Amino acid sequence: MTDAWPGREGRRMARNKPAPAPAEYAHERDPYGDPYADPYAGDQLRGRGGYEQGYGRRRRRWPRVLAILLVILLAVTAGAYFYLDSRLKREAVLDQPGRLADTPGTNWLIVGSDSREGLDSADRKRLATGKAAGRRTDSMMLLHYGSGGTSLVSLPRDSYVPIPGKGSNKLNAAFAFGGPKLLVKTVEQATGVRVDHYAEIGLGGFVGVVDAIGGVDMCIKEPMRDPKAGLDLKPGCQTLSGAQALGYVRTRASARADLDRVERQRQFFGALMKKAASPGVLLNPVRSIPLALNGTGNFLVDEDDHLHDLARMMWAMKGVSGGNGVTTSVPIGGNGSAAGVGSYISWDKRKASALFEALKNDEKIPSSVISK
Repeated sequence: MTDAWPGREGRRMARNKPAPAPAEYAHERDPYGDPYADPYAGDQLRGRGGYEQGYGRRRRRWPRVLAILLVILLAVTAGAYFYLDSRLKREAVLDQPGRLADTPGTNWLIVGSDSREGLDSADRKRLATGKAAGRRTDSMMLLHYGSGGTSLVSLPRDSYVPIPGKGSNKLNAAFAFGGPKLLVKTVEQATGVRVDHYAEIGLGGFVGVVDAIGGVDMCIKEPMRDPKAGLDLKPGCQTLSGAQALGYVRTRASARADLDRVERQRQFFGALMKKAASPGVLLNPVRSIPLALNGTGNFLVDEDDHLHDLARMMWAMKGVSGGNGVTTSVPIGGNGSAAGVGSYISWDKRKASALFEALKNDEKIPSSVISK
């Protein structure tokens, strides 16, 4: 075969010829098929910017890549939201006749029940929950937020109130007689405040949520020991596990019994929500994912409530625990007892009326009616 560049000069040119252009620029090669032509020569000849224009074309791919990534992120986020929302347990609680007309602001009835659902025999022994079947109310709180501020009001379970169709009895008897529906109607009738949302969590769910976020920090003023609640705490600031937290909010082994308990419940739930909404939990997949799964899998809400409603409730609870709201209990007037009812507590009618009137009108709670 004849050398394209004969002689010494041909050999020198052969040694110095450029490497072939990359395959992706084949369309830019010399129209006569020279494999060694400058791949950008066509651009230069056609006045399209040459090397700079080629770099610009590659750079303009990034907006499209970012747009695709954004769409994927939005799709994953939406999918996660609807999946978690579907895990919430729902019950038709608020859709019933004879309820109060709407009142300003937003009101949640938050209930901690003693349901043992999901607990096996080992769990019941470890948590000292006993073997009682069904579900009753261990705690009830009314969370209000609006233009008048945010407040968390404990409703002692031994409060003596009228229960529609059942006469007067302890507040937690309403739940035993007719479940969440009758409890909502009883609370509305006793307070004059319309309940807009309902949330309930059982014993196992409570423990799971606390453990999911790595426990909750509480400062214990004095030793607390209650074998019935599986509680044995020493004084000092410490992180309570799910089992310890359950005993802490359930024990009545103190001087004021249920009144001390509702105070601890408000303190603990506020601290729980504050930590659950903290960056250390929300931005940490090791904490946030178990929290989301435990929370949505164990909360029972009204049929019209959704995940974003629970998130708003959690944020309001965080605000209360951070000092941007009021925590109190219904003012107590005294004690009593009745046949078939046992010992109960009664509300201070004047102070309780002023408290609930403020909530009903979405106004600031008077300091004179705030109590522990």
